[in-house]
Amino acid sequence: MSTPRGLRNCNPLNIRLSADKWRGMKARQTDSDFCQFESMEWGWRAAFWLLTRTYYHKYRLYTIRDIIHKWAPTTENNTQAYIVHVSKLSGIGPLECLGNPSEHPIRWLSVAAAMAIHENGTTVVDSIAMLRGWTLCNS
Repeated sequence: MSTPRGLRNCNPLNIRLSADKWRGMKARQTDSDFCQFESMEWGWRAAFWLLTRTYYHKYRLYTIRDIIHKWAPTTENNTQAYIVHVSKLSGIGPLECLGNPSEHPIRWLSVAAAMAIHENGTTVVDSIAMLRGWTLCNS
């Protein structure tokens, strides 16, 4: 079985290419759709930046349902199945407020890990890289 695209790209949540130039992005992007990072830590940092700074603070998306609707729109995904899966894996209800990321980091880490599992179709999540990405995002 081949390594999932998100893991090959060191992009655990499959962040799409855009005008954003993320810290830790590879200088040469060979995937035409998704960002490629130098290491998994940088991919996690970008994911946490989007989830906590952009989705929570800017867009005011406080629940798994609201986050997944924005992250994985129905035009591209089975959004409802994604919500159910992330909720089940994280143990957090789809309509339950996740709380401020700086006050409830475990809830955000759990949701991000569940999203990575869903995005990549594997339970292989490097928790040390994930924690380093959280630290990079918050330093």
